Amino acid sequence: MSSRDEPRNPFRYGALAFDEAFTDRERELRELKADIRNGQDVVVFAPRRYGKSSLVLRALQDLRRQGVLSAQVDLMTAPTKEKLAEKLAKAVHEGIASPLYRARERALGVFRGLRITPTVTIDPEDSSVSFGFEPGRAPADVDATVERLLTLPGELAAERGRTVALVLDEFQEVVEIDPHLPKLMRAVFQAQPEVAHVYLGSKRHMMRTIFNDENEPFWRSAKQVELGVIRPDLFAPFIAERFRSTRKRIDDEAVETVLAKTAGHPYATQELCYFTWEATDPRGTATPLHVRVGLEGVLRSEHAHFSLVWEDASAGQRLLLSALAAEPGRPYSEDYRRRHRLPPATNVQKALAALRRRELVAKRADGSYAIVEPFLAEWIERSLESTP
Repeated sequence: MSSRDEPRNPFRYGALAFDEAFTDRERELRELKADIRNGQDVVVFAPRRYGKSSLVLRALQDLRRQGVLSAQVDLMTAPTKEKLAEKLAKAVHEGIASPLYRARERALGVFRGLRITPTVTIDPEDSSVSFGFEPGRAPADVDATVERLLTLPGELAAERGRTVALVLDEFQEVVEIDPHLPKLMRAVFQAQPEVAHVYLGSKRHMMRTIFNDENEPFWRSAKQVELGVIRPDLFAPFIAERFRSTRKRIDDEAVETVLAKTAGHPYATQELCYFTWEATDPRGTATPLHVRVGLEGVLRSEHAHFSLVWEDASAGQRLLLSALAAEPGRPYSEDYRRRHRLPPATNVQKALAALRRRELVAKRADGSYAIVEPFLAEWIERSLESTP
């Protein structure tokens, strides 16, 4: 068999999951598509690596076939209002104006009349269009330009009788761009019934403040959806099918071992399966031994990331992470602190609050606390064991 004929690894982590790589979120996908078709605004909460972006992009993939238009902006890539204007203009041009007006001049014509006239650049390689807004203009002119760009999706949708989805990823960054920007956005968005605004965010405490604080402009303005882990009974068939699709197999015990390690965490499960698949011979069957080999590959792959997490933690946070890696539990209790040689409860409270803000530790349904990333706990325990 030539290398060209060899099957590709069917598992994906790190990148967005499309088509067959997208994992069993059928209920969430069905609801999200219905919400967007209905023009319902939605905010999706989830920790990092839970597949928020993959879920939304899969929904948009399906909805485009039904005539829904979409524009997407990642606010993490827009540190200033000028950059936000550039990203908005490009997203509206590519996702809404160009599909509506096939002729380039007509598509670009929708941007005439902006308070600040953008510099339009056409890439000779692929004919893609980008927009530039020079810095240093009066704040009122920048605000008026951003406001106009936010208005365009609703106008274009109403004019052509189409439904539009405006997806704003890492939406919690809106406050960092400009504390007054949420008020401007809300004023525009509430007058756009043809537009479904989809807000994604990985910093859940900030997203909850934006949408649940009655003093904030976006208070109770959108349906709230929180993604959890994927149930093992849904994930298990997906894992087995992905192995079969490449003429390999995985036995039931190995699948159970994978899911026991990851607890259905979407990113972690795909990652561990990726390395387990690599450890399995062509046309072979993966067993728990292959999963253990795969886990070694995961820990090597994540070493740089986990090292940075550890280095960025204070001494008190490291002590608490070490304790929770060994035993998820209630770190405020005297017994727990004594077992793990933790400092007084006030010090633990400070460290725990910091780790929760960083989304490294979360409170579980039973009131105990645990490390969020499935492999970080194992990495910490192994690192501490190897420390002289």
